[in-house]
Amino acid sequence: MLRTHNCGQLNKSNAGEKVILSGWVQSVRDHGLLKFIDLRDRYGVVQLVCSPAEMPPEVSSILKEVRSEWVIRVAGEVILRPPEMVNPKISTGQVEVKINQIDVLNRARNLPFELTDNIQIGENIRLAYRFLDLRRPKMQANLLARAKFTQAVREFLTGEDFVEIETPILTRSTPEGARDFIVPSRLNPGRFYALPQSPQLFKQILMVAGFDRYFQIARCFRDEDLRADRQPEFTQIDLEMSFVEEADVIDITEKLLKYAARKAFGYDLQIPFPRIEYQQAMEEYGTDKPDLRFDLKLKNFTGVFQETRIEVIRKTIEEGGIVQGFMVPDGQKVSTSDVEEYHQLVRQRGLGGLGWIRFRQNDIQSPFKKFLEEKIVENLRPPAESDNGLLFFLAGAADKILPVLGELRKLVGDKLYPSPEPQWCFTWVVNFPLLEFDQQQQRWQSRHHPFTSPAPASIESLENQPEKIRAKAYDLVLNGIEIGGGSIRIHSRKLQEKMFDLIGLDREKYEQQFGFLLECLDFGAPPHGGIALGLDRLVMLFLGENSIREVIAFPKTQKGVCLLTQAPGEVNEILLKENRIRLQLPST
Repeated sequence: MLRTHNCGQLNKSNAGEKVILSGWVQSVRDHGLLKFIDLRDRYGVVQLVCSPAEMPPEVSSILKEVRSEWVIRVAGEVILRPPEMVNPKISTGQVEVKINQIDVLNRARNLPFELTDNIQIGENIRLAYRFLDLRRPKMQANLLARAKFTQAVREFLTGEDFVEIETPILTRSTPEGARDFIVPSRLNPGRFYALPQSPQLFKQILMVAGFDRYFQIARCFRDEDLRADRQPEFTQIDLEMSFVEEADVIDITEKLLKYAARKAFGYDLQIPFPRIEYQQAMEEYGTDKPDLRFDLKLKNFTGVFQETRIEVIRKTIEEGGIVQGFMVPDGQKVSTSDVEEYHQLVRQRGLGGLGWIRFRQNDIQSPFKKFLEEKIVENLRPPAESDNGLLFFLAGAADKILPVLGELRKLVGDKLYPSPEPQWCFTWVVNFPLLEFDQQQQRWQSRHHPFTSPAPASIESLENQPEKIRAKAYDLVLNGIEIGGGSIRIHSRKLQEKMFDLIGLDREKYEQQFGFLLECLDFGAPPHGGIALGLDRLVMLFLGENSIREVIAFPKTQKGVCLLTQAPGEVNEILLKENRIRLQLPST
C-alpha cells in the first residue's frame, strides 16, 4: 500500500493511528538528534519526525540522502505536537508523524528554481518547466479554484434545466471571424477542417432541434496575436436558450455568476448588474468596456471652446469635430512626468497632442495658458473644494479621440485609485450598432457576428441607413475587461439572407458557407439567443491575477509556442505526403 491517508488529512483525532503517507519532500531540517521532514501532496503538508540514531542502518542511510522534491513513502504513528509547537497555519498543525520506515519512490535532480511563491521567476523558465511551476502553492490553488468554479457553473446550469452537449472540434472554415486554425483532411485531399472559434452555429442548430436550453464548457481556437488575456486556445462558458429576449439571457447569466462566484470564491455579487447603452459608454468612458471602479467621466467641452483663440481647436470645431475630456479631482497626484507620458501616448495614437489645464486656487498651469480667455477658464474650473483639479482634453473627430481618452482615463484611474480590496464592478453594455464600416475593405461588417438580430425598430433602416441599425446584443464587462458577449439571433431565413447581403457576401458564397444554417431556419427555427463567457478571464479576475496564463495549466507564449513540449513542431514527411501537403518556406 502506498498510502492510507493524504498529507492534508491528519488531525488530533488521528493521534495514535498507524499511517502510511506518500508525497514530495518539501523541506528537510536536521536538528542533530531529531530530523524533521515536511511532506507535501495536493491536499496539504504534514510534518514527519524521526531520530536517525534509532533507525535501522538502511533507513538511516536514506535519511542522510533525502532531498527536497524527492518522492517518498513513509510509515509511522500520528502523535500530538507539544502545545508550543502547534502550527495553526496548516490543517495538520496539531500533529506530526513519528516515522519508522521510509522508502524512496523517486529521486529529483536539482531544481532550476525554488517552488515558493515569494521569489521572482522568469516566465519562460516557468513555462519550460511547467510541471515544476504547477507544484507551487499559488498555481495549485489557482487551478483548484478554476475547477471548483467550473463545477459550480455546471451545477447551476444543470439545475436550471440546461443540457450539456458537446459540439464538433473539426468543422468548416467560415468568414466573418478571426483567422482559423486549419486541419487537412487525409481522406478528402485538398480539403480542410477548421478548429472552432466558437460553437455558434451548432448551438443555434441545437435550438432548431428543440433542446431549448444548451450549455457547454467549450474549447475554442483563434489564430490571432496574443496578449495577457488571450491565448490561441481558450475556454468559454457557452449558453443558448429558445423563446427568450435579451432580458432573459441577462437574468440567467447574472444568477449563474452570483451562484458560481459564491460557491467557488466566497464572493457575494450584487445583482442585477447595471446596464449602460453603447453610445453613453463611448461618450462618458471612451470605450465599450467601461471600468466603473472609479468615477472619471468624460464630458463634452465643445460649447465652452466655441470662441477660443486656440486656432487648432477652433478649426476642429468648425469642421465638425468635438472637444472632450475629463477632470481629475486629485490632480496634484499626477506628476509632470506622468503628464508627459500621457502626451506621448496620445501622439503614438496618431493625434497631435494632449491638452491639459492644472487648476490652482487663483491661477492655472497649461501650455495654452496665454490663449485661454478668463471666461473659458472659469467655465472649465472645478468646484471650489477641488482646487487641485487637472483637466485633460482632446479635440478632433469623435471616433478618433474618444477611444484615446478612454485609454487615458483607464491609465489615470489605475494609478490614482487602485482598489485595496477585491472589487467586482460588472456592467452590461447594450444597444450596440449592428454593423461597422471597414475602411480597408470598403464594406459594412458585423460588429459581433452576422447571426445577431437587429432591433425591431431598426429593421426599416436595413436598406438605406445601415449605420443607424441597432443590435439585440449585449456585452458583459468586469473591471474594464470584456468577459462575455451575446445576442438574440436571427431566426428567419429571409432576414439572415438580407444580413449576408448587407455585409457584402454574394449569394453563391453564403450558400456555400452557411447553406446548412439557412436550411435549418426554413424548418421551424424558434426565437433564440445566448451568450459566451470567457472562463479563463473570469477566473483570472476573481483570483486577482494579471494574465490568463496564471489560470491555465499549459499556456502558450505570446508567439503561440508551448515551451514545455516545443509545439508547434515539424511534421513527419510521410504525414505531409499522405495529406498532399508540400511546404513552401521562405528562403533564409
